[in-house]
Amino acid sequence: MRELDQTLTDALLDPILARDPAGPRITYYDDATGARIELSALTLANWAAKTANLIRDEFGLSPGARVVVLLPAHWQTAAVLLGCWWAGVEVVLRPDEDAELALVTPDRLGEVEDIAEVAALSLDPMGAPVRELPVGVTDFATSVRVHGDQFHPRGAGAALAGMAVADVLTDARKSAARQGFSASDRVLSGTPWETPDEVVEGLLAVYAAGASLVQVVNPDPAKQEQRIATERVTASRG
Repeated sequence: MRELDQTLTDALLDPILARDPAGPRITYYDDATGARIELSALTLANWAAKTANLIRDEFGLSPGARVVVLLPAHWQTAAVLLGCWWAGVEVVLRPDEDAELALVTPDRLGEVEDIAEVAALSLDPMGAPVRELPVGVTDFATSVRVHGDQFHPRGAGAALAGMAVADVLTDARKSAARQGFSASDRVLSGTPWETPDEVVEGLLAVYAAGASLVQVVNPDPAKQEQRIATERVTASRG
């Protein structure tokens, strides 16, 4: 497939899957809860495929549709973003009444009341559903698990906040070079993913380099030195 025809997810994951499908690709820590979740490139791709199938088959979205994503930096968010781009839809990181779908945490449902389709993510480490959802809101965890873990894209529109796939990919590669990331790196990051720049700098640049991400939220400074040693961190940001 020519690069101009690729989805953003294909461009980022194909080289990693070809080189090291079983190696860790995102290791997620929440120091407030003690959670640690690690996904290989293959497992991350499977979750992204499930998300893409959900978007296309359950919500009926075609390439070029707009999807609002209001989620924190989390391993499930990485899968959601990659799934959106595999489905060829544009990710918008703020409420947008022109979007056709919103993927949000339950505490942000009030921000997307004008969007036709809404799915809520509990982000529970065991995949528990969201309790007592309003009528008409889909529980992501319940719905996504029944979808296939392979996906065949059918085109792509804009990728992120109006930017084309090629432009986002170029920005991610430039960011990776600027930050000095290489395919052998384990990158420690506390960068949130609330803006397009943060997504590019803190997530996409890592994968554009073929590197592995160690994402930490609610960081405990007392654990940092041991974590760097344990996770064999070779680079950091944020």
